[in-house]
Amino acid sequence: MVHTALIPWLDPETIIAGAGPWALLVVCGIVFAETGLLVGFLLPGDTLLVISGLLSHPLPGSPEGVFGISVWWVALLIGLAAFLGGEAGYYIGHKAGPAIFERKESGLFSVKNVERTNAFFERFGGLTIILARFVPIVRTFAPVAAGVGHMPKGKYTLYNFIGAVLWGFGLTMFGYAIGFIPFVADLVKEYIDLILLAAVGGTALVTLWHYLSERHKAKKAAAAGEDVITDEEEAEQLVLDADVFERGPKHDEH
Repeated sequence: MVHTALIPWLDPETIIAGAGPWALLVVCGIVFAETGLLVGFLLPGDTLLVISGLLSHPLPGSPEGVFGISVWWVALLIGLAAFLGGEAGYYIGHKAGPAIFERKESGLFSVKNVERTNAFFERFGGLTIILARFVPIVRTFAPVAAGVGHMPKGKYTLYNFIGAVLWGFGLTMFGYAIGFIPFVADLVKEYIDLILLAAVGGTALVTLWHYLSERHKAKKAAAAGEDVITDEEEAEQLVLDADVFERGPKHDEH
């Protein structure tokens, strides 16, 4: 390959040998952060899961792909990271209470994002915990909102588990399945080095762009005096009523 000849350290075997389980640890860390920490919404989790599954196919220098272990273990560990992240997010919201919403607008927190998440709960009830896994931003704020609103822990954990399996385990296996398409498999084997660089570089660029975009929106909203939570009374307005978690999905009336 021309690109690896010009840049020796881009050789797939070199990359795979240097990544191994550390690469999987990074992926699991990102998945945990996206569902367990309020900064996680900056991370492109869906794409990362599909790529992780895709890169679990046999490659030059590694019969079990980039991570060096079976795709079943890769998907299982990613699903576990998603589940633990959801539990951590709930715990943070449960312990911090409404005070967590008293922060001013910034690139890492937006009242509009909380309101968007609350709208999902109003429409889908407790099932939001499952559905939110497939909706960027909402999957980050849903566990915290459920914790602040004191959603029954047993019910939350069940839905969190189902969502983690469908999203974390499911999307990873979906990415692996895509690798069985002949032209996709050949593409991965031929350009594994560039795919890895694109995954890492793309994640960094998307995260930076999202952060700067949120910062710009936050400053604009603050300048206009919009949606800035400054005290306990206003923060309380963002706390969901307990009965919302018992509701089923609402159907639009025509």
